[in-house]
Amino acid sequence: MTTTTEQLEQLTQAAAAAAPVWRRSDAATRASWLRAAADALDAHGEELVAIAHEETRLAEARLTGEVGRTTGQLRLFASALEEGSYLELTVDDADASATPPRPELRRMLTGVGPVAVFSASNFPFAFSVAGGDTASALAAGNPVIVKAHSGHPRLSRRTAEIMAQALEGAGAPRGSLALIEGREAGNALVQHPVIQAAGFTGSVSGGRALFDLASGRPDPIPFYGELGSVNPVVITPAAAGARGEELAKGLVGSFTLGVGQFCTKPGVVFVPEGAGFEDLVARFAVDAEGGPLLTERITDAFPLGVAHLEADPSVTVVAEGRPTDGAQPVVLATDAAAVVDRPDTLLEECFGPVTVLVRYSSPDQLLAALRAVPGSLTGTLHSEPGDDVADVLEVLERRVGRVLFAGWPTGVAVTWSQHHGGPWPATTSLHTSVGATAIRRFLRPVVFQDAPAELLPAVLRDDALASLPHRRNGVLRVP
Repeated sequence: MTTTTEQLEQLTQAAAAAAPVWRRSDAATRASWLRAAADALDAHGEELVAIAHEETRLAEARLTGEVGRTTGQLRLFASALEEGSYLELTVDDADASATPPRPELRRMLTGVGPVAVFSASNFPFAFSVAGGDTASALAAGNPVIVKAHSGHPRLSRRTAEIMAQALEGAGAPRGSLALIEGREAGNALVQHPVIQAAGFTGSVSGGRALFDLASGRPDPIPFYGELGSVNPVVITPAAAGARGEELAKGLVGSFTLGVGQFCTKPGVVFVPEGAGFEDLVARFAVDAEGGPLLTERITDAFPLGVAHLEADPSVTVVAEGRPTDGAQPVVLATDAAAVVDRPDTLLEECFGPVTVLVRYSSPDQLLAALRAVPGSLTGTLHSEPGDDVADVLEVLERRVGRVLFAGWPTGVAVTWSQHHGGPWPATTSLHTSVGATAIRRFLRPVVFQDAPAELLPAVLRDDALASLPHRRNGVLRVP
């Protein structure tokens, strides 16, 4: 099913008509709309999980948990609306004695307008129709038009139907949420003059193409894309010696989780040469199970990606997992010098259950290879007390959006403090796509100068400010 030009025009006009209602809605009203959508999705959870299982081949237990994460995120944003700090309310009172004289200035953040959201394949709930981009855009006060992913079209349609009905049933205007299908319709959507921002999760090539379309418009719009990430891991010699078996087991569990289709999969692991860590990984990897991948396109691409890595003369196969109907896990190894020489080959993301161990023999060799790693969502450092890791940490901080000191990067908590982003190509911006502050992507600042109180937005009037976090004349005030 492909959305026609006429259908797209109808949907964008409905979103344009709904936008002022969303922008003017107060926190309690908007929060109630989000909670209504969350409640409706939970009520239809079994139905949606069954459809998702048929289309994506992901396990029902995993999908059930993902529904909970998705509705929990909607409720998190509802709470963020009621808390109010996301508005960044700021007031400078008039001061005739200042040089130059200062007018009264009242600043807030407001919704940008209708937002386009492009669904991902690997999280059919949490990064799809009702996912984080949609939730944060709605919370910011914007209608959303979602481009469905071709990997789960029936799920996308049913999710959109349930969510749109719940929003309208709770009092939100018609046009609050809509769904389109087809690549051409998606390209047209991001270029449509009604759309004021776009969120995307997917491949570097697909995201870059849409990014260029968004930037090339007569009126360019922000494009928030989460693209590729190899998520480097550094294991120090002391850590390998103290808990090598534990780390090896954890690595295998992480890079094979979801058949290696998490955007936070540890794809490149820097290990000390001669520490025996490769043998430990091989011991656990031979029993690792793979499975079917999400789509035919991903299924076809995985062996080609592995073959591309294996073709490098420095690469050896450390271990392969159990043969399976689908992708077979594989652990490869190379050395730091090769990574420095050929980063475009050895540090290219391969979507699926594969990870690359990179041997290093000195701190300088490790740092040189680590600096070649492209921007990533996460970086993990496994070290021991007394390790001198300041330089490693400095490189990781500059290359990733989240630094872990324990555990593994697969799994992203949906919280106020979470950051799911990083330097290019991890994302096209410095914003997060997960957690409460993801709302900031779909807001813009507006200042009112010497405005009569009755013409100010309600949240900028003194009676409302008394109960909201705000800054006045440089002083932060929290009720």
